[in-house]
Amino acid sequence: MAYSESANHKHQPRRSKRRLSLEQVKLLESSFNHEKKLEPERKVQLARDLGLQPRQVAVWYQNKRARWKTQSLEHDYQALRLRLDSVLADKRSLEKEVERLRRELEKAQEILRPIGPPFSSFSPSCDEEWSSNLHSDGKCTVEHAGLLQAEELYACFMGVEDQLQKFN
Repeated sequence: MAYSESANHKHQPRRSKRRLSLEQVKLLESSFNHEKKLEPERKVQLARDLGLQPRQVAVWYQNKRARWKTQSLEHDYQALRLRLDSVLADKRSLEKEVERLRRELEKAQEILRPIGPPFSSFSPSCDEEWSSNLHSDGKCTVEHAGLLQAEELYACFMGVEDQLQKFN
């Protein structure tokens, strides 16, 4: 026998770890699912019902709470991780959409560039409210079209395509 084994054997008598029966574990699990904290009266009652010492029941509860907390944290982490992945996927999708819209805007600007001002005939709401968008001759200009609302800008682009078709 090695020195450390004989030294430990002298100081502490070997106790075999007593395992709980399946029925004891089921009852403890059921009780734990009902209440995570153990009241002193409940601890004594469980110990009596299970044929265990109250301290054994208390230690089982303490260990179970620690495992439960760890599992709960892991579950919360996984839920947050899934949410983060979803948000990141949404962000990538929105970035792609922004890039697509930028290309669409660039195409629209390319279409508008050769036509040049005035193109107010395709923008129905160039009135006093949009006076800063007007040329001295009362026509909207391309460089000011960015200030129009989305529907007005769309109508403006649709009108430009109509104008291009007239020229072709």
